[in-house]
Amino acid sequence: MRPIHLLSLIPICGVLVAPFFLNQVKPFILGMPFMLGWYSLMLVATSIIMACIYFSDKASGAHASDAAEGERK
Repeated sequence: MRPIHLLSLIPICGVLVAPFFLNQVKPFILGMPFMLGWYSLMLVATSIIMACIYFSDKASGAHASDAAEGERK
C-alpha cells in the first residue's frame, strides 16, 4: 500500500468520527443544518480524494501492468 492511499482515511474519519465533535444545528451551511452540510461536504470531498488517488496511481504506472496482463499476444 502506497502512502497516497492513506488519504482514503479522511472521508472515513469525516463521516464516522467528526459527528461526535461537530453535532450541532447552528451554524447553517447553505441553508442546511450543520451536520447535513457536513455530510454533503464529505460526499464531495470523498469524490475528489478518490480521484486524486486514482490519477496518482495511474501516473505512477500501477494500472499499466493490469492492462498488459489482460491482453493476449
